[in-house]
Amino acid sequence: MNDNQLLRYSRHILLPQIGVEGQERLLAAHALIIGAGGLGSPIALYLAAAGVGHITICDGDTVDLTNLQRQIAHFTHSLGSNKALSAQRTLAAINPEIRVTAIPHRIEGDELALLVAQSDVVLDASDNFATRHAINHACVRHRKPLVSGAAIRFDGQVTVFDLRLPDSPCYHCLFPENAEEEGERCAVMGVFAPLVGIIGAVQAAEALKLLSGIGQSLRGRLQLLDGLTMEWRQINLKKDPACPVCASSHA
Repeated sequence: MNDNQLLRYSRHILLPQIGVEGQERLLAAHALIIGAGGLGSPIALYLAAAGVGHITICDGDTVDLTNLQRQIAHFTHSLGSNKALSAQRTLAAINPEIRVTAIPHRIEGDELALLVAQSDVVLDASDNFATRHAINHACVRHRKPLVSGAAIRFDGQVTVFDLRLPDSPCYHCLFPENAEEEGERCAVMGVFAPLVGIIGAVQAAEALKLLSGIGQSLRGRLQLLDGLTMEWRQINLKKDPACPVCASSHA
């Protein structure tokens, strides 16, 4: 690190759990964020500010006026812009020393698999079950840690699927793909603005812990937040031995 970086990241470096070595691990890391909306915005802002050296952010949507109530990576002058490109500009303003790659379309198939394989941590900030399951499949295949979050109305949830470890459950263990459950979307149900900030900030914290090698992740623990009462509830998760996605991934 140069003198500028030592000053910029000094409040991390002062933490004995992180120090110079942990911050250097962050600077060398690559985080993949899928979704640049309500959850992706705070995730991206915190990872950029914290000095994650390479951030890839993917989103095919454009910034709409209804987004600005909660999607804090975007501004009024960003209306009509692609969300990934808008977020890229915001992150460059926050921390010009890091590399930000914007993918301005929906990623799937081989492209998704390649991006996951190239990353050190994957953060799911998408808003539909099909995308979440596709991300999970790719993370299981390439054994990448997945930080998963969701928020709707006043309810949020967040967990970590550390798919580098043989005993870690995957997203399919929690929400089977054949459950025929329709995802509720903010456009229809509404969402409390700070809720996505809270869940997104937890996702960012979990990613920074994984990348710097500190603390204990949320692996095996699903945190549920009721934003109306500001009460957290925890559900312990276990790997499904019959899961068709992850059961044989470490065989």
